Amino acid sequence: MEKLFACTKKLGINLNSEQLEQFSAYYAELIDWNRRFNLTAITGFEEVQIKHFCDSLSAVLAFKSPDTTQPLRIIDVGTGAGFPGVPLKILLPGISLTLLESTTKKAAFLQHLQEMLGLRGVEIVTGRAEEAAHEERYREKFDVVLSRAVAPLPSLVELCLPFCSVGGRFIAQKKGDISSEIDRAAKAIKLMGGALSEIKKIDLEEFPDERCLVVIEKVSPTPANYPRRPGMAVKRPLV
Repeated sequence: MEKLFACTKKLGINLNSEQLEQFSAYYAELIDWNRRFNLTAITGFEEVQIKHFCDSLSAVLAFKSPDTTQPLRIIDVGTGAGFPGVPLKILLPGISLTLLESTTKKAAFLQHLQEMLGLRGVEIVTGRAEEAAHEERYREKFDVVLSRAVAPLPSLVELCLPFCSVGGRFIAQKKGDISSEIDRAAKAIKLMGGALSEIKKIDLEEFPDERCLVVIEKVSPTPANYPRRPGMAVKRPLV
């Protein structure tokens, strides 16, 4: 895991030997399961260290200073093979993590991974964001909502901000020129009770594709009728 160690060090993150072993085991399981199920198109050893592991961990740069009186409550919406949630759990074992994934086979991989890595304080939910966000146990219950490579920002905001508690934040991991995406998301951000806080660039030579963190603060409750029924946020985004 030399590439991962070097990349994260540039972000101000120092991984210990136990964490590096967990990432090594994560990689082995990812590749093994990927032979049977389509978990990721990125499979090269060094490529996974940079484009999945280090990229996932970069989200921590947008976290607020933690309240040490209780675990940070985080939900990863559309986590897929566990990115960015599982790498962040390896880095910060004290967080309370919910992984939301609609595909049953990917959720099964996450369950296996949780047991294999011995991760505690992790809940795996198989379902769609549009439905889970209306359940009382998940609605506006999280300090941090994360999403990576799921949908354009106007759709993502509707899917993710309903999970965020007032005073919390939604962090969307993006790459490339996203200025038009930000502009198109303005209506959805306001409707969902959010306010754009910052766009934090991840300036590393390992990421030549202009990666950034779009940080949206939750300033007021999301209206009860959002998110709309499954598929609507993507088919008819609030622009």
